[in-house]
Amino acid sequence: MPVAVSPKKHREDDVNYNLHFRMINEQQVDDICLDFFYKPHTITLLTVTVLSLMYFAFTRDDEQSDNNLRVGLLVVVSFFLVISILAFPNGPFTRPHPAVWRVVFGLSVLYFLFLVFLLFLNWDQVKLLMYWLDPNLRYAKREADIMEYAVNCTVITWERILTHFDIFALGHFAGWAVKALLIRSYGLCWTISITWELTELIFMHLLPNFAECWWDQVILDILLCNGGGIWIGMTACRYLEMRTYHWASIKSVWLLFLIFNFYLFFTLSLNT
Repeated sequence: MPVAVSPKKHREDDVNYNLHFRMINEQQVDDICLDFFYKPHTITLLTVTVLSLMYFAFTRDDEQSDNNLRVGLLVVVSFFLVISILAFPNGPFTRPHPAVWRVVFGLSVLYFLFLVFLLFLNWDQVKLLMYWLDPNLRYAKREADIMEYAVNCTVITWERILTHFDIFALGHFAGWAVKALLIRSYGLCWTISITWELTELIFMHLLPNFAECWWDQVILDILLCNGGGIWIGMTACRYLEMRTYHWASIKSVWLLFLIFNFYLFFTLSLNT
């Protein structure tokens, strides 16, 4: 005998869903100390931005066309970030201030649009664009042209191992410590870490610096740098008693999808 779901239960589910959506996408800020920084100042910000734009546009020297393009592009990006602060939602992060994360999201949108634009250029046009953005790139040499990777992997000495602890190793360690602070899941962090190393193996024919000796990739990268950073980040989360996230498995999502379809089919059958 099927159990009918009452309209009240549906309303409660809708309310819980809307509340969860607002908590994630329109996160409220608690424990506000300085009310001035959390009150809307839309008119003030737009007025200051427009006046600054007009003053800067009509008082600068516009004789150099190349410099005009650079400055114009920079001002467009800056104005878009101002719009991001005013129009974008708070998102799940509110510290140190929601405006910071709105700017980060705005930069992410601009970067994504730039990549979409690059999709429709050929390789020569991409190089010309990069040379225009940074003229020093025209005379720069690739690291892959002056260095060799994954050579003499059978020679393992302490001196050679120590030479691999450079700024990139520190970047691996610090980066995964921050990722662990954000993700807060050992399983998901380790999955991403190992998947990225597999990505390097797949695409090392395109980027020669992806080629590494087995002990560099497995021991130094995955276990020491990535694993150490993950452990530090998770330890900091536990010490600071930070809220944990329960990441759903794809099996659970697929099971919920099947249950929802069955429930929808069953209720439609009863109604008809």
